[in-house]
Amino acid sequence: MHKTFWFGSCNIYPLESMKGSKLHRRTYLLLTTFFIGVALTAWITDFITMQGEWTIYTAACMGGNWHRITCDGTLVASKRYRFRALKAHAEVLFWTAGEKEPSGRYGECAIRDGRDWRCKSNADAARTITHIMSGGHPIPDPAVPTIPFHWIPKWKWEALRLGVPVGHDASD
Repeated sequence: MHKTFWFGSCNIYPLESMKGSKLHRRTYLLLTTFFIGVALTAWITDFITMQGEWTIYTAACMGGNWHRITCDGTLVASKRYRFRALKAHAEVLFWTAGEKEPSGRYGECAIRDGRDWRCKSNADAARTITHIMSGGHPIPDPAVPTIPFHWIPKWKWEALRLGVPVGHDASD
């Protein structure tokens, strides 16, 4: 029952309004949890990135050797190689995240987007891991001298960075 006063309406049965309030809180909590989960998933899988930019996360094998994609030692987080494809200029800029070295540049690139591009090799190729990206994966080219690498997904790199063991395999 509502009574109307000159300054507004008042519910004289507060327990009934609390039922709706609990429902609203549960709905709000559920939606908030859902959207945080979606945002976290998008971040951890790199679904959302800056326009034309892509990062390759790599692993190192501490105290052991690589056998194709398997480390017989301890898998540890290594460098992050970033690439920014500039379609309008037909060039790709690249750098190693967290390093003070200057960025490199490929010209003469065929670019579909930040995850799919192919560039003509140049002297800067020796400072990074690839000159070809397909579906967000670096493609090694034995004919071009680049830095050897073993790439891993972002979630695995983040876990290794925090010291959480996640197996012995990199991605192929």
